[in-house]
Amino acid sequence: MRFTDRVCIITGAASGIGLSTARRLAQEGGRVVIADLDAKKAEAAAAEVISVGAPDAFGTVCDVANEAAVQATVSETLHRFQHIDVIVNNAGLMSFKPLDQLEGDDWLKILKVDLLGAFYFIKQAFLHMHGGGAIVNVSSIHAEETQPLVAPYAAAKTALLSLTRSASLEGKPRGIRVNAVLPGAIDTPMLWNNPNVKSGEEKIIAGDVGQPDDVAAVIAFLASDDARFVQGAAIRVDGGRLDRL
Repeated sequence: MRFTDRVCIITGAASGIGLSTARRLAQEGGRVVIADLDAKKAEAAAAEVISVGAPDAFGTVCDVANEAAVQATVSETLHRFQHIDVIVNNAGLMSFKPLDQLEGDDWLKILKVDLLGAFYFIKQAFLHMHGGGAIVNVSSIHAEETQPLVAPYAAAKTALLSLTRSASLEGKPRGIRVNAVLPGAIDTPMLWNNPNVKSGEEKIIAGDVGQPDDVAAVIAFLASDDARFVQGAAIRVDGGRLDRL
């Protein structure tokens, strides 16, 4: 039970990788905060993680692109549990548009969620994780190799790795570990609704498609004391997809 008495905030946790991570931490004794844009889904996810073993959990509406909303989520968590031990920055947004059709607002919309959302929670962690803790940022293999039409997403996920490194350096003296995972093709709506996948531009081989639980297992490792000497790492969880020439 690696997360007994530990309070874990997971963003974008009402479905997909976020929900799988919430279930995994709950099964290992964690008190779980489901932070999501959808209030009903967040509440349903909280009920689900309690059913699989969480000693306590609640769902809360949080737009990670809004710093005040992030502060409110952290305040609500501290009011209920008095401390925070783990933050998983999973919330993400993806768009599909050629570079010559992108506007500044298109970039800002993605960057605010995929990059600044993580920064806002890291900032709050540094302000409130006085006893140390762990932060796991969910990047993407698009940070290393990418496809057409997703430039803002790929750029944001690459920047998130840089933020992970910077935060790991500043977090170490505080006892806060900061690491990242880079999921590949994972069986979620984000994968199958991808226009590049639908058109065949991005080839998907059945053996290359992982499950949300595969990513959740690595996140749980990085968030636990098993990874006590892992700091600033970026771990690919892609079934070896990028290793094939």
